[in-house]
Amino acid sequence: MDNQNKFTIIYSFKIFDNKDIEFIQCWKELTELIYKFEGSYGSKLHKVNDNLFIAYAQWPNKDVFNQSGNNLPKTANSLRQKMRECCVEIKKEFEMNSIVIDLLSDKQYNDI
Repeated sequence: MDNQNKFTIIYSFKIFDNKDIEFIQCWKELTELIYKFEGSYGSKLHKVNDNLFIAYAQWPNKDVFNQSGNNLPKTANSLRQKMRECCVEIKKEFEMNSIVIDLLSDKQYNDI
């Protein structure tokens, strides 16, 4: 993977009370479809508190991201709608065009 050209996008989701389980399920299913059909590298979802989630997704580059959306199955539309209905607000927080340094690992230093 060419880290320098990766495109990363960060979203925030403010959700209605007691909609977290439904939101998480819709987000998961929609993200899996985007990964499978649109060429993303996937995404991570973080819970800040009961009503705020942050997600970031990575793509090979911004062009692949911009051209995405046409290859999804019809089920994606209903998932998007259900996810939106869980949210008070969805914001695109940041778009980042390149990675300068990547020091993330799935292992702790002791395990390397």
